[in-house]
Amino acid sequence: MIYYLLSCVYFFGPAYLANAAPPLVAKLKILNSLGRPVDNNKTLNNKPILGDHKTWRGVISEIIICTTLMPVLVWLHGFLGLDHYSTIGLGPISQEKAILIGFLMSIGIVFGDLFFAFIKRRLDLKPGTKFAPFDQINYVIGAFIFIQPFLKLELKFWFWLIVLTFFIHVLFNRAGYNMGLHNAKW
Repeated sequence: MIYYLLSCVYFFGPAYLANAAPPLVAKLKILNSLGRPVDNNKTLNNKPILGDHKTWRGVISEIIICTTLMPVLVWLHGFLGLDHYSTIGLGPISQEKAILIGFLMSIGIVFGDLFFAFIKRRLDLKPGTKFAPFDQINYVIGAFIFIQPFLKLELKFWFWLIVLTFFIHVLFNRAGYNMGLHNAKW
């Protein structure tokens, strides 16, 4: 069971790293010209659509990182002779398929993040306001929507990924908060 859980985390590793990237990319002043809000500071019913903290820099950095890391991890997986992908129900993954998975995963995690930011604004929740468990798992939900029709993974995989991601997200957000990368602990 532990190897199965590690396999879930390994597969979703590019999403974890991509999801953590926007505050770091902003702090390092990378892609500064893309630091504009995705919603262009527009409102809907006198509420921000997403909020000024959801920027093109974050969207682009997540897409680049996730799409790039997936084929790297697939290559590393083969180089080290691991069997994480078969453990979660996938066969061998070619580099072309890895790029496609990485891209779909990146679009999914961005969609999940933006969708739940939209929901939070409709509920009058300010950026950084606790919205558990969705703050922690929004990107898994988004990835499910975009990847599942293509990969058809077992629902058990997604269940365990949601459980693991909740705790991993809390742990890493606390670390990011303590390093000054996040304004909220969750």
